[in-house]
Amino acid sequence: MSSVKANITLFEGHRNFRFRLILSTLSGKPIKITKIRSNDMNPGLRDHEVSFLRLLEAVTNGSHIEISYTGTTIIYRPGIITGGELTHNCPTTKPVGYFIEPMLFLAPFSKKKFSIIFKGLTSSEDPNDTGVDAIKWGLLPIMEKFGVREVSLHIIKRGSPPLGGGEVHLLCNSLIPQPLTIHALDVPKFSAIRGVAYCTRVSPSTVNRMIEAARQVLRPTGVEVNITADVWRGENAGKSPGFGITLVAESKKGWRVIAEGVGKAASLPEDLGEVVAYQVLQELTNSGVVGRYQLLLSLVYMTIGKEDVGRIKIHKQQVDENLINGLRDIKDVFGTEAFLKDAEELEEQDFMTISIKGVGFTNVSKKIA
Repeated sequence: MSSVKANITLFEGHRNFRFRLILSTLSGKPIKITKIRSNDMNPGLRDHEVSFLRLLEAVTNGSHIEISYTGTTIIYRPGIITGGELTHNCPTTKPVGYFIEPMLFLAPFSKKKFSIIFKGLTSSEDPNDTGVDAIKWGLLPIMEKFGVREVSLHIIKRGSPPLGGGEVHLLCNSLIPQPLTIHALDVPKFSAIRGVAYCTRVSPSTVNRMIEAARQVLRPTGVEVNITADVWRGENAGKSPGFGITLVAESKKGWRVIAEGVGKAASLPEDLGEVVAYQVLQELTNSGVVGRYQLLLSLVYMTIGKEDVGRIKIHKQQVDENLINGLRDIKDVFGTEAFLKDAEELEEQDFMTISIKGVGFTNVSKKIA
C-alpha cells in the first residue's frame, strides 16, 4: 500500500523496483521505497539494483538518491532526463535487457539523444528477464505506434551466461513532446512468424537444430515462418558458450507478440526450439493487441499522452498480478486510473478493453533545452 506524505509517494518492497523509479522520473515526483527484502537473510538492494540507480543518475541531471545504511530504504528525488552518450557496465547477475528496458520509457522524453553502450550478458536463463532480441523485435515496434520512430538496438557482441562479455548499443534519435494517443481495439490477425536463433562458442549446427525443431511445430499453422541463423565466433562471441532462440509473431499492421528461450546446461537445442515455438503459439492465444512483454510500456505511454482517452484491447489471461500492480503504481504516482471493460461481442468474450486518460505530460527536458 502507498500513501502520500509530505509530497513523497511511499512504496514497500522490492517488487516493480525499476518501474516505480521510472514513473517517478517521468512524473517528477519523489518516491520512498521501504522494506526492501527486510525479512530476507540478505536484506536490502542487490548489486543490479544499485547498478540501475547509477544508470538512472547518469541519464538524468539533478537526481538525488538516498540509500539507508542497511539498503532496505531508498528515497529518490528525480531530476531532468538528459540522456547523452555513455557506457554502462552491467553486473552478470542480470542481462543487459534489465537495464535497456526501463531506458525505453525515458529515452524519447530526454533533452539530448540517448546513445548508451551496455556491456554484460545479452541473454538470461531466467524467464522473467527480457533478452536483447525480444526488446529489439517486441518493444521497439510498439514505441513506433506511439510516435517514437527512430530507436535502434545494435548487438555488437553477444554474451551468454554466466560470464557475459556482450555489448549492445541503444540509440534513440526520436525526441518527442508526448506519445500519440492510440485506439487499438481490433485484435490483429498474425500473418508471419519470424525469429532469430543464435549461438556463441558452440557448433553452428546447434542453430540449425533449433530452427528445424521450431519449424516442425509452426508448419501446421500455415503462416510464413522465417527464422534467421545468427552464429557468433571469436571475440564477438563473448566469454561463455550458449545458445537461444527468439520468435516473433507479426501482423500486417505491425503488431508483434514475442516468445524467447535460452539453452541451459545439458539441454538439447531441439527441445528449446520446440518449447519456444509452442510458447509463441500460446502467447498468440492469450494476447490481445499486444503481448505481455509490451503491455506495461504501452500503458505508461498511454498515461503520459495528451489529455485524451487511449484504449487498447487485451486478453483476460493478461490480467495478472503484474498488470494489477503496475496499474496501482501508475495510479499512486500519476493519479490516473485505468478502466477495464468486458468486450460486448459474444465472439470476443475472452477480451477486455483497458482505457486510460492521458495526464497531459509534456517533455519538460526539451523546454529547458
